[in-house]
Amino acid sequence: MQSTQPPIDTASRRGSGTLHDDNKKDSTCIDNVSHAEAPVVMYDRQIESKIRMKIDLCIIPLAALIFLLCFIDRANIGNARLAGLEKDLNMAGYDFNSVNSVFYVSYMLFEIPATMLCKVIGPGWALPGMTIMFGLLTVASAYVNNYSQLAACRFFLGVFEAGIMPGLSYYLSRFYRHSELTFRLSLYIVMAPLSGAFGGLLASAILKLRGFGSRIPAGSWRAIFAVEGIATAVVGVAALALLADRPESARFLTPEEREIAVNRVKGERIGATVVLDKLSKDKILKGAISPVTAATSICFMFCALSIQGLVLFAPTIVRSIYPDATVTHQQLLTVPPYAFGAVCLLAVGFSSWKLNRRQIFMIAYDGSVRRSLLMASTSFILGPLCHAQASANVSSDSARNMSIGICMFFGNVGNLVSSWTFLPNDAPNYPIGCGLNLATSTIILLTATSAWFWMRWDNAKRDQKNTDAELAAIPPEEAQQLEWKHPAFRWLL
Repeated sequence: MQSTQPPIDTASRRGSGTLHDDNKKDSTCIDNVSHAEAPVVMYDRQIESKIRMKIDLCIIPLAALIFLLCFIDRANIGNARLAGLEKDLNMAGYDFNSVNSVFYVSYMLFEIPATMLCKVIGPGWALPGMTIMFGLLTVASAYVNNYSQLAACRFFLGVFEAGIMPGLSYYLSRFYRHSELTFRLSLYIVMAPLSGAFGGLLASAILKLRGFGSRIPAGSWRAIFAVEGIATAVVGVAALALLADRPESARFLTPEEREIAVNRVKGERIGATVVLDKLSKDKILKGAISPVTAATSICFMFCALSIQGLVLFAPTIVRSIYPDATVTHQQLLTVPPYAFGAVCLLAVGFSSWKLNRRQIFMIAYDGSVRRSLLMASTSFILGPLCHAQASANVSSDSARNMSIGICMFFGNVGNLVSSWTFLPNDAPNYPIGCGLNLATSTIILLTATSAWFWMRWDNAKRDQKNTDAELAAIPPEEAQQLEWKHPAFRWLL
């Protein structure tokens, strides 16, 4: 496809040729650039809009569905608790808290390896495979008979769910520009608050079934695990056939559109010669120790503490407030906070796309809306902002994979702590859990604001240096490994 407006290029600074990435696909390479801003290849807006719309329609719905089922399969233990799980398995005291901790221990341990697996074998294979496995483990949870069996299922559920959220964020970063990514991440992360709303409705409907198999009677919590797990496994199988691994292999794009889709992303990557590079220890390390990765990871850790506390214990909190309501009514009362959070998430994601800003939204939103009574439900907003900011502030695919993985790892530290924020003895007001949610909001505000000032200061310091002179003294092979230390690199706010 030919653009009606010639691409803006810096031909004198570029080379041509073909290199092989880690997944053995061809990518056009460019030489290192010396400019403070990356020379972005611009095509006719209508052509870009058409390609972006195709990508939106063909990969976002499936990515969102995978994440919806992932979050439902993770959180449905709260709905099963209302339906009698603890009584049937002779659980008491802190058993419910500890069984959720088991899930997050494995989730944390396998977070980074699972994210790197997406890089090594490609997200088009890794994400469907993980989806099938955690769907089957959810089905297995329907047939447990004691605490130990449930804990084992939750442990392995964490193993296979560990790579889903960072893997999806990394996957979408292969297709979208920095400015576009936050909104696209919000389109799948919105499934988290919607899963709370939809999960309660779905659990209520499943409990009305007349039975599910010979061992699952009508109204049993076991049916929740069985039905939702089977649906997840089916979606995973479908994703194996439908999920495009990268723009170069997207069958829904023409060859010309694939080339434009690759060049759109490539033009923003300072010092990178290919969109999908081979794994590099130097790049992985720089992605892990980036100052922006550290700041966003801290923000996401405390954000996750609020989110997961809401997800796991919203049904329990509702039950303590409305003890005389029916189980179905209690399930439905968990819906409104999630619906509100979903609306806020999409609104902020869209604004971030149009303004090409992330850090300021982390500051502004956390300093205002999240100090209200609905701060837990609105904390979902920080998910796409943190992941997009971590993705935008590295150059190579390897560093991006690690940066998102580190961010998610710290998020799961918050998830683990959240398992112990709402304790049985604190009912019905839960002062510890509610107090921690307020404290997390304050810490996120201070961290995000400090990072914003530091990024502006460091960019100004870099602007004072002679970028061309510094690059001239660096061998090209070494320059490709510099990442955010590259003389032309600037932090994106």
